[in-house]
Order: sequence, then structure tokens, then C-alpha cells
Amino acid sequence: MDIKPEYDVLIIGGGYAGMEASLTIADAGFEVLLVEKEPSIGGHLIQISKVFPTTDCAGCITTPKMAAVPKHPKIKLLTYTEVKNVEKIGKKFRVKLVKKPRYVIEEECIGCGRCEEVCPVLVPKEFEYGLIGRKAAYIPFEMASPKKALIDLDNCIMCGRCERACPKDAINFLDEPKEIDVTVGAIVVATGYNLFSPELKKEYGYTGNLTRIHDNENPNIIHAFQFERLLAPSCPYHTVCLRPGDGKIPERIAFVLCTGSRDKSLGNPICSRVCCMYSIKQALLYTSAIPYGEATIYYMDIRAFGKGFEEFYNMVKELGVRFVKGKVAKIETNENGNPVVVAENFETGEIEREEYDMVILSVGLLPNGSKEIAKILGVETDPYGWIAQPDVNGNPAKTSVEGIFVAGTATGPMDLPDSIALADAAVSQCIAYLKEVKD
Repeated sequence: MDIKPEYDVLIIGGGYAGMEASLTIADAGFEVLLVEKEPSIGGHLIQISKVFPTTDCAGCITTPKMAAVPKHPKIKLLTYTEVKNVEKIGKKFRVKLVKKPRYVIEEECIGCGRCEEVCPVLVPKEFEYGLIGRKAAYIPFEMASPKKALIDLDNCIMCGRCERACPKDAINFLDEPKEIDVTVGAIVVATGYNLFSPELKKEYGYTGNLTRIHDNENPNIIHAFQFERLLAPSCPYHTVCLRPGDGKIPERIAFVLCTGSRDKSLGNPICSRVCCMYSIKQALLYTSAIPYGEATIYYMDIRAFGKGFEEFYNMVKELGVRFVKGKVAKIETNENGNPVVVAENFETGEIEREEYDMVILSVGLLPNGSKEIAKILGVETDPYGWIAQPDVNGNPAKTSVEGIFVAGTATGPMDLPDSIALADAAVSQCIAYLKEVKD
């Protein structure tokens, strides 16, 4: 690996905010080290079909930056790498990184996928949120950057088929973690978000197993990011919007908003900000793909706060999407195997039971390891586990440690424009800090 001992900036996280910050800082002439813990950059945005309220193609927004980052002469990209220790020495930071073993020699791998073709092991595919499987030897997804294979040694049966099939002899089962020590002048944290685990709402009947119905767990009750994949042009079933349980086209669907948000009992009392709008967007995409389909959204409050959001909400309502103000108590499964939503309608005061072909749980957003990375960096977090912003109005990207800045949803739930705005704020403040230190 061609790693320099010193860089101007370390950026932690290769989602959209991290890529935006990397490219802008590198364009300004600074040396950037971008570290991503997953095998590919792209973050959650590359998994999304379209963005709200414009319904622009998310892949068209993301893939140019995914291609530009590894080609930029001022950016060194390290995927499948984690930050293990950070020590501030004067005005600089000494950083210890660990690059996890892929068991594939990256420099030799040409991304042909032959190892994946011959591998006999099938496990749930993370990129598709378990809707389909992947092999133990695999490329994370078609547009991965870098497009390099890796071996999932936890599920590998050591049959050797991938090793025999590789045309470049790139399989290396003796690969080991590599420790990397670098010094950097500043750090930008862009660790993004995680999704609320809908299994915790047991009354909603969500299951991670999509092949069976039992114990009030129904494979046709899915979370919103799984539904996002079903709506995407690159959908896992090669036909848009087939329900996982049996492959049928769902004619009636329902969304349950605030699944895991505004819920003190589950430790996430705050609003996740994006769930209302992404559900409204998904309802629009569904009714566009299935013209005879009926969509219902169960909500407590619609929070359409951004530019064009209220107009988008009203347009979708006028197009026939049904909105029910109420609280979903539970989701049952009837004798036909279909989910049945049991909810209190706030407007009528009655308990209603309605059968649907598929129910989508609009899950909230949670910190993506912010507490752990904050402890390593020595920065403060807010009461909910996100990176704290001590001067949110004056210097929103500033953290509690001088020289460390924060970008995107590492500070809390937000939509794409706000995430980009905070990334740009982190860039400007980081560059100003570097120039000040050098002077």
C-alpha cells in the first residue's frame, strides 16, 4: 500500500458528505486521506432509488463522486479500514488505523466476479438489506468503488473454488489486519447514520427472515429502506415492487410512520426528520409503478419543513394517496397471510383494522457509531449519541476539539441538502483552520 506518513486532512466516512468534503478539500490543494469502514464508499445514498422532493435519481447524484474520489491525485482512499486511536500532538493528530483483511489482494483483483460465481455459500446480502443473498466470496454491489472482491471468512467453507477460479491468483487466505500510522493536520467526521432495528417493535411483526410466516412475523412487513430497494431500477427481483413473501405485486400497501422515532421507550425520543418525506416519496413512486395500487400512510404528524416539502406532500395527497392520522397499535397476520394494521384513528376516535398486501415500517435514524468514534477522538456527543455541535449557529461544523470538524448526518438526522450544506461548512472551516495553523 502506498501510504504517506502525513496528510493534511483525515476524513472518516465515505458516504456522500465524506466524499463531498474529500473532493472539495483536495481541489483546494490539500492532501486528503479518506477512510471508510465498509468495503465500498457510497454510503446509504447509493442504495436509494430517488431523492425527495425532486425525485431525482440518487445513483446519478452519487456515482460520479464514487468514481472521482479514487482517481483524484490528492486523495488516498482506504476502504474496509477503521480508526482505532487518535492522539493530539501539538496542533496535529497521530492516528492509528487498522485495515481489515479482504483475503483478496486488492492490487491484483480485476472485479471480474468469477469467485462469486463459483462460491457455493449463500448468505443475506447487506446492500439489499437481506432481500436476496450474496456469496461468501463477493463484490459488495455492482457499482462498488473500489470494485474489488472480498471473502466473508465467517461464512466461508474453505472449499477453494474461488481460489481456483480467480484468473489473477488474487485470493489470499493468509491475509491479516494491517496497522497504519499516519499524522494529519485536521480531521473531518462524516460517519453518517444507522437505521432503527424494527425487530424491537415486536407488536409490528417484522422479521429478518423473508421466507416464512410464523409467530406473528410476516415477510410482507418490511422496513422503508428495503422498500426503497424494491422501488429502485436496480431492484433485487429484477421487477419493480414485488413483495418478498411470494413475489406478487402488492395492490394495497400501508406505511407506518415514526417506527422507532419519537419513542422514549425505545431510547430514541427525537424526530428523525426524513421519515415523513421519504414515505411520501415512496408512496408516489409506488403508485407511479403500480397505477392501480392503493397506498395509505398512517401518521401522527406530517413534518414537511423543507423547501418544496409542503407542496410535494399536497401533490401526493391530490394524486390519491390516503393519509390516516392515528397511532398503529399492532400489525397482525390473517388467515390469508396478509398483514392487518390495527390502529386508532385520531379523527374518528375508533379502532380500525385494515388488511394490506404489504406494510412498510418507516424506520428512524440512529447514530452510526458516533459514541465510539467520539471516544476515540475525544469529542463530545449530545444526549442522543450524535456528535455535539457546541456552536451550532456560528460554526456548525465545529466540535469540542480544535482541529476536528463534523459533516453530514454525524450530527443528527437530516436530508441530503442539509447534509451537503454541513459538509461544505466543514470544508470551509477545516481549510481556514489548516491555513491558520500553517501561518
